[in-house]
Amino acid sequence: MNSKGKYITCIDVGTGSGRTIILDLDGNQISVSQREWLPKADPRYTGSQDFDTVEAWQLLRETLNESFKKANIDPSQVAAVTATSMREGIVLYNKNKDVIWACPNADARATDEAVEMIKKDLARPIYKIGGDWLSLISPPRLWWIRNHMPEVYDEIVHMNMLSDWVLFKLSGELVTDPSIGSSSGIFNLSRRKWSTELTELANLPKDIYAPVFECGTVIGEVTKEAAAETGLLEGTPVVTGGADTQLAMVGVGAIRPDMYTVCGGTFWQTTVVADKLLIDPEFRLRTLCHVVPGQWIIEGIGFYHGFTMRWFREGFCQEEKRQAEAEGSDAYALMEKLAATIPPGSNGVQAIFSNVMNAKSWRHTTPSLVGVDILAPDKTGKAACIRAIEESAAYVTRGHMDILIKQTGVVPQEVTFTGGSSKGFLWPQIIADVLGTQINIPVVKESTSLGAVVCVLMAIGECNSWNEAVERVVRWDRSVEPDLETHKFYNEAYQLWLKVYEYMLPIADDNILPSLWRAPGL
Repeated sequence: MNSKGKYITCIDVGTGSGRTIILDLDGNQISVSQREWLPKADPRYTGSQDFDTVEAWQLLRETLNESFKKANIDPSQVAAVTATSMREGIVLYNKNKDVIWACPNADARATDEAVEMIKKDLARPIYKIGGDWLSLISPPRLWWIRNHMPEVYDEIVHMNMLSDWVLFKLSGELVTDPSIGSSSGIFNLSRRKWSTELTELANLPKDIYAPVFECGTVIGEVTKEAAAETGLLEGTPVVTGGADTQLAMVGVGAIRPDMYTVCGGTFWQTTVVADKLLIDPEFRLRTLCHVVPGQWIIEGIGFYHGFTMRWFREGFCQEEKRQAEAEGSDAYALMEKLAATIPPGSNGVQAIFSNVMNAKSWRHTTPSLVGVDILAPDKTGKAACIRAIEESAAYVTRGHMDILIKQTGVVPQEVTFTGGSSKGFLWPQIIADVLGTQINIPVVKESTSLGAVVCVLMAIGECNSWNEAVERVVRWDRSVEPDLETHKFYNEAYQLWLKVYEYMLPIADDNILPSLWRAPGL
């Protein structure tokens, strides 16, 4: 450890942006710098999303340099640097360790390959060992590259995940960790390492997978080249962080069995911690390795909840954006203030975006806002649409929570809500009312960075246990209690939403209008 190190640098590769956060050893945020990006579709391939590592690294370099300026600290004061990212995205390298192909989490080009795997009866054994269906994982993608880009396939010598790629850019070391590596679908979850059984079963490359190090391990140092590009000091320890959701859970202290958390960002993850490996026998949710050894998480994914709200802000809330800029406030806060004038149920408006997760048949209908009364714009206009979007995310969360309770046999008395979506006052209340459960909100809403701090504290010897590190950094903002009468109302409203969603699925299933997202193989 750098004896002068008082700060931790965390680089976060998200679905919609990349950023650098500088925090002190107690988890206090000193600065943050962010650059937005969007996945890039390859027009040649339906459902494709590419991850441009050249552009991303340039933007991440900008955030690193900017965050140091904002923090007004010297790079010599950084104790260690770590990284986190969205799950499932993979990076492939040639023998010279040059990146030759990369994709983000929602890449869905491998439809034919997923269908072929299902026909060969590979999907179920992959799920039972690796914890996830073929929707977002690597085996169909590797088959797709073999079928459509054989020249790239023949060059593959190394593979790891997106957060691992950041560590490689910093240290020159190709590694992975169980929390992010297990999102590839090629892990043996029980053993927390790559599965030779799965690579043989699915006829995947055998020796390309990066060495596995547990989260919170020093795996190298910042190289001279990386120091020149980023402003970090050469020789600064580089530490394995982990997957964004699992780190967010650590950042709110979810490191004990049966702790329920909702991580609300671009995607929403409704999760529970388990101290034994639980695989959904009905192939709906998915299981991954947790950051803490000997633990796993089971989760349901709400698709693009954060993007949906961002879309509505950009498309319909120019007035709120202008007001926020003039006042120095947040457009989302003004949107929630507007939505709060609408009663539960949004006066009949239904937001139809993400479906409840069903991994083996993960279908979403065409994005829609329905149920408006064109003769009552004051009741079913912009304000009602905002509330309906927030309610729809809560309904999806409810669907996932019901499955998790059945899996674990544990009904939560409280649920933690973290991530950017937890910053407001209305969304937490809607979730509490829909679930009928107390919602706890941490002081640091972007808790993924706090989870990264915990990993670094373990790596550099500042803390001797995960519990000690969590207790050092996690602090609570407030709790939100459900209104029992509103909860009764939402029990019926949720059933109505499910029925509306089911009726609208054929619009996308029959290709009348495009789906929000459709898993490969469907």
